[in-house]
Amino acid sequence: MEKYAIKGKKVQAFPDIPPRTFDLLPRFVEKFGKKKVMFASKVEGEWKKYIGRDFVKMTDVISQGLIGLGVAKGDRVAVISNNCPQWNMVDFAVQQIGAILVPIYPTVRQSDYEHIIKHAEPKIVFVEGSLLLNKIKDIIEKVENKPKVFVFNPVTGQLTLRGLMVSVKIDKKSLASLQARKDAVEPEDVATIIYTSGTLGTPKGVMLTHYNLMNCVAYYGPHYPVPSSHKVVSFLPLSHIYERSVLYTHLYLGNSTYYVENFGTIMRDIADIKPEHFTTVPRVVEKVYNGVMRKGDKLKGLKKRIFYWAFQLAERYDETEKKPHRAYRFKLYWANKLVFKDVRKAFGGRLEFIISGGASLQPRLVRLFAAMNIPIIEGYGLTETSPVIATNSLALGIIKAGTVGVPCGSVDIKIDPESGEILVKGSPVMKGYYKDEEQTKIAIDENGYFHTGDIGEFDEDGLLKITGRMKEIFKDSMGKYISPALIENRFAESPLISNIMVVGENQKFAAALIVPNFENLKTWCEENHIPYTTNAEVIKEKKVNDRYRKEVDAYNKFFGDYEKVKRFELVDREWTIDEGEITPSLKLRRKVVAEHYKDLIEGMFAE
Repeated sequence: MEKYAIKGKKVQAFPDIPPRTFDLLPRFVEKFGKKKVMFASKVEGEWKKYIGRDFVKMTDVISQGLIGLGVAKGDRVAVISNNCPQWNMVDFAVQQIGAILVPIYPTVRQSDYEHIIKHAEPKIVFVEGSLLLNKIKDIIEKVENKPKVFVFNPVTGQLTLRGLMVSVKIDKKSLASLQARKDAVEPEDVATIIYTSGTLGTPKGVMLTHYNLMNCVAYYGPHYPVPSSHKVVSFLPLSHIYERSVLYTHLYLGNSTYYVENFGTIMRDIADIKPEHFTTVPRVVEKVYNGVMRKGDKLKGLKKRIFYWAFQLAERYDETEKKPHRAYRFKLYWANKLVFKDVRKAFGGRLEFIISGGASLQPRLVRLFAAMNIPIIEGYGLTETSPVIATNSLALGIIKAGTVGVPCGSVDIKIDPESGEILVKGSPVMKGYYKDEEQTKIAIDENGYFHTGDIGEFDEDGLLKITGRMKEIFKDSMGKYISPALIENRFAESPLISNIMVVGENQKFAAALIVPNFENLKTWCEENHIPYTTNAEVIKEKKVNDRYRKEVDAYNKFFGDYEKVKRFELVDREWTIDEGEITPSLKLRRKVVAEHYKDLIEGMFAE
């Protein structure tokens, strides 16, 4: 069976890429002015839609309001909010007067709020509403240069974005002043400072220029050649450069963006909007898959047998084959007819593909979704690289599970021959860390290569594979190197495991903390007549621990003896952003988790 051969293949960069991010707005109006939706979000259960011309006018008014408040070129303006059109208005309004947007995740730790606000010294802070305002009130009072605070949603006694806009007097002088500010912005100016999630310590402020961001659009976007008619759903935080750079790409392409704020209603809203594609992270894909499988568990008799036959067939799918064997195609046709069409219907019926990033996706899920005619395209990047530097590609016909695809045309990627670290050079690489020359020099070497901290390799097809994280790899007491991420990604394929952290530095063996998938565990307990009162009680049950021992042993077969998880402990709750155990982009904060479960970890290694 023929497979693709892609070495040396490239896609052409988008033509006529604007030099600055805010130049995307007049371009959208000029090329796609007849579109009824530029952005949309739900207000009291109904979709409020913004057309391009209205959005641009409101953005310009906010810019004029900021100029009136004395915001100068290079000043920082912070925004703390979930996704909404007002977030985008502030983003462009700030950037087009030469100021710098500092987005802050709504869910960061209190200590991170304090560090970022003190370090960035914003002149203005925009906040979504009362809940987030309460989180920063005390911090704002303490800072030396107290910023003005405006809210998107009305709060008694608080300045509002609407009030700022109403106060603006629009005349020839104010319009001329705004145009002069726009004209003074250079592509190499810093457009935004994004503070990293801080998995290993204090967040660092990544300075990205207009040139960085627009080059990402120019070289990443062509791998997903879609028409302007596409509707997209946005639910990943705009505070992260991943979703924000995708948004800029949507604007270039003329796509309509619909914001979904509530994770609990994602599937309902997707079915309502009927998008052609969207971006996500692996954890969301895993939750969607688990939800599909739970529905299958509830089926009876022949329907249940057909359901599981279809998914077992899909697990054998080879996403790299141009034309599977005729007998397999025949079976897959009926699997789609009888089962997978209902899955596609749950996504609105028009979904053409999903883009996934932020972490490694289980190869098994890549195969399953490809078999269902919903290809998942994985890419790779970091905040410091604007972010995308490699991607699987619709344009090149490349989808290969376990890889992050081909390098984008604007980057030079090489693998350090000694450490295996991925090094990146090119237009997406950040200007540096804000107020931190020392860390900038550590991150970007004298030859201009950014040190990603990720370990990787190119496979036989020239596709990049991420194999570990330098700071996460540890040695056992015998001097053997263990990459916890590799082990964790494989174990995460289990429907009984929601999260896992492998430990064992300087120990005789590897061990793991395991967060059960409590919904699937509850179903298993019901089927096996095991009482389920609370999470804390059920993980003590011998039969439950025996079942997880069996699961661990099954996945241990994929690893060498020194990598096998010899002991494990089940924990009674999901790890959360609020507890500081995972970042807003859903990555493990290993030090925090290790501290929270110090006694459990020590117990696993006790003689």
